[in-house]
Amino acid sequence: MLVKIISAAALVVASVSAHMAIISPCPRYSPNGQNCPALPAGQSLDYSMSSPLGGSEPLCKHTVPFPSPSATWTAGQSVTVTFAPGGAPHGGGHCEFSLSYDGGNTFVVVYQVLGRCFGADQGTRQYTFGLPAGLPGSDKVVFAWTWVNAIGNREFYMNCADVAIKGGSAPYTGKQMTVANHNGYPTIPEFSGNFDTGANYYNNATTITVSGNGSSSGGGGGSGSGGQYIDTPNSPVAHNPASTVAYSSPAPVAPTAVKTLTVPSPAYTTTPTAPTTPAGAYSKTPPVVYSTAPQPTTTPGPVVPTALPVPYSTLPGNPAAAGSCSGSALRCSPSGNGY
Repeated sequence: MLVKIISAAALVVASVSAHMAIISPCPRYSPNGQNCPALPAGQSLDYSMSSPLGGSEPLCKHTVPFPSPSATWTAGQSVTVTFAPGGAPHGGGHCEFSLSYDGGNTFVVVYQVLGRCFGADQGTRQYTFGLPAGLPGSDKVVFAWTWVNAIGNREFYMNCADVAIKGGSAPYTGKQMTVANHNGYPTIPEFSGNFDTGANYYNNATTITVSGNGSSSGGGGGSGSGGQYIDTPNSPVAHNPASTVAYSSPAPVAPTAVKTLTVPSPAYTTTPTAPTTPAGAYSKTPPVVYSTAPQPTTTPGPVVPTALPVPYSTLPGNPAAAGSCSGSALRCSPSGNGY
């Protein structure tokens, strides 16, 4: 009885502090998963399945797989992933659903819901999507659900389940799973109402190629960039190995050197010189401007006639007055001759 009370209390505490976790396919060591295989030897149930990965915890958190798969899927068919009811969806965020063929070292994305994980009303607890038809077959595939929350502490959530896939033998190429808000990976800030926050990491993801024999190429672990942006939840991501475009982060563009424009010195001097008057040129000295002010007028007086000269010989007292003058002389000498 005491054991039952303690177990019930543990479940209550787990549900109160719960965030989000999948229950189908049954993730490794889940106490609430559906159709879970037996635990591996030496392992125990994990009552913190809905908690984010700790900074020192590896991807998937639990690296020892179940001894048998939790589910068997077929390439090209639809599968359903179910979450535990309730929980704290933290405003949504970015979710990806990925597969690993090398024991959890590299993951290729098969479906993603970016921005509005768990729906606009935060009530979605189940996603159904189609697996790519070109997936290789293997009975040792690791399925991963990953989540970067929109609101709250910057965290990275990840549950992993062991599944078997019936598929072909050809390799498959797709987007590499994005890892963020985890030790050694980029940090995506709170969305603050902008649901495109951090979408560039997913849109600019590198590509990887996975094979049924467990080999992979083109990446390792998780990418700091991620897959194709899907705006509408529940729409599958179509992957076609023959037409997959390899995305890569653009190479940095070197800044263009600033060109210096050299202005040639003028061939002429700009120092003004005094003008010179060419030889033979007329002077440009401005003419004298006479005053145009009216001058005072005077009334001319009567003309006084000029007295005619009086001959010297006729002057009184002139000794030559008694003599005679010759010609037109005005004076006469005593002898009567003019001089």
